[in-house]
Amino acid sequence: MSTAETLARLHARAFAGQGRGWSVAEFADLIASPLCCLRAGPHGFALARVIAGEAELLTLATDPGYRRQGIAADLLSQIEIAAAERGALTQFLEVAADNAAARALYAGASYIQIGQRAGYYARTGAEAVDALVLTKELGALDQGQAST
Repeated sequence: MSTAETLARLHARAFAGQGRGWSVAEFADLIASPLCCLRAGPHGFALARVIAGEAELLTLATDPGYRRQGIAADLLSQIEIAAAERGALTQFLEVAADNAAARALYAGASYIQIGQRAGYYARTGAEAVDALVLTKELGALDQGQAST
């Protein structure tokens, strides 16, 4: 199984019931891009894109059977460091307004809300959910260590 297949399967499990999972082809394109960086472990991964001094966390996924073990926080820290090493001074992300666990993770990592996209996340058989746009300055990160 390719890395793209592994990521697509894990992503589908992590976001089951929250909309369309990303395809193998989408992951293959992203991980092949020189603008993207991936940090992965056996039970989760983080994928970001860095352009012109800014990083965007594209997705962060943890296998549902391994949540609440610090995996997401560790991957978030790793991807922040990778983005900073590629010259990013700021990282942005979008999180579903109804995803309390992810919102708590990002708040604990010093992300702040700077915007909101109404009805951004489609939900099967339910009303669409707003996306909260968050950001964090990466300039204070020491190489090899992330601040929280």
